[in-house]
Amino acid sequence: MPHDPLSHMPHRPRRLCEITGEFALATGRVHEFCGSARRTLALAVAGRLSGPVLWITPGWQDAGFCGEGVVRWIDPGRLLVVRARRPMEMLWCMEEALRSGAVPLVVTELDAPPAMVPVRRLHLAAGEPEGPAPLGLILTPGKGGAPGIESRWHAAPAHGRGLTRWQLRRLRARMAPPAAWHLAQPAPRAALTLSPLTALKETA
Repeated sequence: MPHDPLSHMPHRPRRLCEITGEFALATGRVHEFCGSARRTLALAVAGRLSGPVLWITPGWQDAGFCGEGVVRWIDPGRLLVVRARRPMEMLWCMEEALRSGAVPLVVTELDAPPAMVPVRRLHLAAGEPEGPAPLGLILTPGKGGAPGIESRWHAAPAHGRGLTRWQLRRLRARMAPPAAWHLAQPAPRAALTLSPLTALKETA
């Protein structure tokens, strides 16, 4: 089996966590969700997986989860919430959780995009478990901007009368161009659908 020259660990083919249509994420890697609906997007991913979800939040902020918002996507009992005391603890906790492979999904809410070195460490940690590779998501404000990320997605509400939907943009991906869609969910826990929008002209 070939080896990854960066980690000296055996390289395994990456599997895709297919959310819906072209909205798919490589496991064993870390992705960035940004925009005002980034939490919703992370819960949508959690809804496509089984097992516990480790969600790391900044303990110095008062923001919490909306129960009705969580129930729309997953059983709240699946959420394991960690409230970190300092920013550095958040990335350390995420790295250790990915390396352990104990949960299929690790989500971390950050105040700002991390630097290249922490992102690289997270990628390496996510590729270490011998079992199924976990998926890592970092949530950042605005348009994000973490360097070295596997992919970057922006989500914002685009609801209308009788419509529960969001505008989803793929701002960056290693193997795909920028693109935009409407992501819709007709009812709680229902299957998601993608409707294409005009191709993006700007780049991340």
